[in-house]
Amino acid sequence: MARDRGSSPGILKDVPARMLAAVVLGAALVAGCGGSSGDDQASKTTAPRLSPAPRNPLQLPAGIPLESTGPADPQSARVVRAWSSALRSGDVAAATALWAVPSKVQNGTPVLEMPTRRHVQVFNASLPCGSVVTSTGAAPEDFTITEFRLTQRRGAQCDAATGATARSAIRVRDGKIVEWYRLPDDPNAPGAQPNDIDATTI
Repeated sequence: MARDRGSSPGILKDVPARMLAAVVLGAALVAGCGGSSGDDQASKTTAPRLSPAPRNPLQLPAGIPLESTGPADPQSARVVRAWSSALRSGDVAAATALWAVPSKVQNGTPVLEMPTRRHVQVFNASLPCGSVVTSTGAAPEDFTITEFRLTQRRGAQCDAATGATARSAIRVRDGKIVEWYRLPDDPNAPGAQPNDIDATTI
């Protein structure tokens, strides 16, 4: 079972979907991972780095894995790739259908809880870039560490971010995305957190 991260300041359960859109669009939006070429990452023998206790609500909750420990679970990787593909093609409905309700997301914002399908739809629609998954890897607590290359997205405007990279920790359960956290570009940077570095919009 997933650990309860509901105590993190900034989790919003009662935010109307239109307000969520404003929050998300006003923040640094990235669909998470940094530029690796190739397929699933090779196995590692060392324990992964985990995010430390946050210094403010914009930082990752404690204990989010920052790097993978081996090959990704094939089913989880398929879900992540299907979500990325759907969003890149502009099919927000298909992308939204791959998320659980409720679910949690953090993308340059406090952790946001999305309690309805409408909240999930607004989040997906607000992402200005599409993405291509370049790498996936397993991490503790059923997370999939995913690396993306940002692309244009049908029906949106990615502009200068096209070709940039982003990283995320995505938890998939029963074929649906239940948690999605933007990660720092460099998992080995001391104290690195997504809001400490320049954001690339997705």
